[in-house]
Amino acid sequence: MTDIVSFGYQDVAATEKTALVGGVFARVAKRYDIMNDAMSAGMHRLWKDRFVARVKPRAGERILDMAGGTGDVAFRMAARGADVTVADINPAMLEVGQGRAARRRIDGLVWTEQNAEALTFADRAFDGYTIAFGIRNVTDIPAALREAHRVLVRGGRFFCLEFSTTTWPGFAEVYDLYSHKVVPRIGKAVAGDEDSYRYLIESIRRFPDMPRFKAMIETAGFAQVRAEPILGGLVAIHSGWKI
Repeated sequence: MTDIVSFGYQDVAATEKTALVGGVFARVAKRYDIMNDAMSAGMHRLWKDRFVARVKPRAGERILDMAGGTGDVAFRMAARGADVTVADINPAMLEVGQGRAARRRIDGLVWTEQNAEALTFADRAFDGYTIAFGIRNVTDIPAALREAHRVLVRGGRFFCLEFSTTTWPGFAEVYDLYSHKVVPRIGKAVAGDEDSYRYLIESIRRFPDMPRFKAMIETAGFAQVRAEPILGGLVAIHSGWKI
């Protein structure tokens, strides 16, 4: 990892980014899910449904849901019988997720504070690893991908749902205008935090496109890596196998 990394459109010291991102999510945690609905017109729910359908969680299967703080993906996988461990670096996000689970009477989930770049789990501890809208906030993405590979059993599956770069003509320009001009204003109105949502949009722009991220997953050791675009690549599901 280089000494300088991106924090939105800013370049910051790698040693600073984790704390900066932590501050963003600590501020938005309580309004995070409401903001997701507002920003995506509810489409994030459909994207997560599609994501979990690709994962195909099975009863008794051990799955690590990294950056899963508020539980959206974990709840879906647990409903299919998987044994899900929800990990997040941010305790405020985990607190929100645990509260949501209690209100919905969802039992059996394991909640743990973890850094994706240095997981405390043993080698080959999980059958599946999922991360939804979290990888772009990691300081050292290659390290996180290597850790994902390490904690999976042979034959284990890696799945990542993340914003990417749409290739649809015309749509890209409309979305760019919406995200830069409208989303921060929604953040100010709904969550009282314009700057955090400006960072989240900027972090999408700085994230590698589908071919580059696919190559990063392959470099981490995964095989049969695929990238499945949604809305022309506005969002993408990347997957791979540990063999």
